[in-house]
Amino acid sequence: MNRNIKIPKIKLKFGKIKMKTMENLADEKIDYEKLQKENLKKKRTEPYETTHYKTVKEFFYKTVKEYPDEDCILEKPDHKTPYKVTTYKEFKDDVEALGTALIKLLNQKDKRVVIISETQYHWYVSYMAMLCGVGIAVPIDKELPTNEIENLVKRSRATTVIYSKMKADDIKKIRDNLSDVEYFVEMKSDKPLEGKDVGLNYLIEAGRKIIKSGDKSFEEIEIDPEEFKVLIFTSGTTSTAKGVMLCNRNLAENINAVNAYVKLYPTDMFFSVLPLHHTYESTIGFLLPMAVGSSVAICEGLRYIVPNLQEVKPTAILAVPLLVENIYKKINESIKKSHKEKLVNSMIYVTNGLKSIGIDAKKKVFKEIHDNLGGNIRIIVSAAAPIDKKVGKWVEDIGITFLQGYGLTETAPISAVTPEYNAMVGSAGKTIVQADVKVDNPNEQGEGEILIKSPTLMLGYYEDEEATKNAITEDGYFRSGDIGYVDDDGYIFVTGRCKNVIVTQNGKNIYPEEIEMLLEKIPEIKEVMVYGKSPDELDTGKKNNDKELIITARVIPNMEELDKIKVGMSNEEIYKIIWEKIKEVNKKLTTYKAVKHLELKEGEFEKTSTMKIKRYKELQKDASK
Repeated sequence: MNRNIKIPKIKLKFGKIKMKTMENLADEKIDYEKLQKENLKKKRTEPYETTHYKTVKEFFYKTVKEYPDEDCILEKPDHKTPYKVTTYKEFKDDVEALGTALIKLLNQKDKRVVIISETQYHWYVSYMAMLCGVGIAVPIDKELPTNEIENLVKRSRATTVIYSKMKADDIKKIRDNLSDVEYFVEMKSDKPLEGKDVGLNYLIEAGRKIIKSGDKSFEEIEIDPEEFKVLIFTSGTTSTAKGVMLCNRNLAENINAVNAYVKLYPTDMFFSVLPLHHTYESTIGFLLPMAVGSSVAICEGLRYIVPNLQEVKPTAILAVPLLVENIYKKINESIKKSHKEKLVNSMIYVTNGLKSIGIDAKKKVFKEIHDNLGGNIRIIVSAAAPIDKKVGKWVEDIGITFLQGYGLTETAPISAVTPEYNAMVGSAGKTIVQADVKVDNPNEQGEGEILIKSPTLMLGYYEDEEATKNAITEDGYFRSGDIGYVDDDGYIFVTGRCKNVIVTQNGKNIYPEEIEMLLEKIPEIKEVMVYGKSPDELDTGKKNNDKELIITARVIPNMEELDKIKVGMSNEEIYKIIWEKIKEVNKKLTTYKAVKHLELKEGEFEKTSTMKIKRYKELQKDASK
């Protein structure tokens, strides 16, 4: 896939964090005895009693029945207007109306429907209507160029495209080439049905009239848990997109899995930042709250994260490491500017000691930090890539439960998640209760390819039996492509990707991710990709008979940090500064893992929607030079 996605910079601006002195802390009215009793009650070692849902429709209709008038979806009509709240009953009414119209008016029962849009209310309505009875949902990445949108619409054999106004120009460019598409439905539009075009608002109103006339056929559709219901094209970092086929059972088992490890409540509010075409956000960020009666507040965009947090005051954020690391960095910069880092570290030490005996005073002590995040955050989940253990520990230290999830699109996506009652910062999570995870052909450190057998596992790759056979073993284990190990308690630790591994002439394996994690701590490095470069590719002017791959760091310099040293540096000066820092990191590495070559990169790395570097694209560029 020929893609050049520019990931927007995440600019977070928090207020000053002054912190009270330790002397003032003594004046705080903290009921330590009450806190200790509350926290001792929370101590547990076993999973919670979980649910046993088979379909999305089952848990969605159950939730609507129990919480009809509670908040469901919150969306801002524009930047200046307060969040508009849609209740569960209102959301269900819209889902049933749209589903009814798609079937009765547009004849789309059991057909494929593409959904392409930024995160907005009508995306949720469209996706839920598909899962509850219309046909097969095909969520597509809104950042794709038009030729790739066209390709995926054709590959999926979609007969309807539901799109946002933001994507209208792209759809207009390719619609004449999409002869099999019967209808183009624009979100937030009242346009009456005219030829192939119709507005989604119009369909909802038309569906309401059909239901009002006594037609309850959509509500009565029974869902087969095993039926192919979602087609998601991966945006992997190592290969072109594969179509992943999911069923209702896959999605429902994700809900059962999380409910065993994390207690969620109708009072919880999820803050939606990540793209919805990705299973991480659409399953855990949308379907999970729909199963427990929680609400979902839509972030307006990366520029608006802080004001949106402070307006809507959510309790849970699903994030990728880049976002969590930015929160960590910006808050600590504010603390440093206030010359309070020593005080904060002391408070962390004291509150950790209190927590160890069952007294959790962190939210009271670190109130200013919490207020910058809206004041109510109790859970931050990081997934999609490894995160620095230091960052995860800091989140826990300030009194927010830090969870990590592990999985792939092929597992819809959850294979492991951190139990909130027994956090293990540094792991990718604990194997979910329904799954069996093992390590294939482990080395002396116990590391090998992670294999997963789980009811969340996909039906297979779309129209690709060979790829499905290669990915799933005869006894039903999925080859994740991830290298790692599993400890005795079932916690998964991911150390690299099979396709990224660099093998030395002596047969030793080097996982680039391990080195990248260390290099990313260098302030002068904005982003880095480590790979093995052939000696023949090095422009040294000398013949090199050594065939050992050269461990190479391709670096995007952090000009903000470099400008603090000297404004307007030459490339040679930048190179020298970064290389000296890399040499310091090399001292922490085994000799054969040390970085031997540095490349400075201009511009951005091509990335997936979850902000992972597409290594194969970078290496393809080299090969084409």
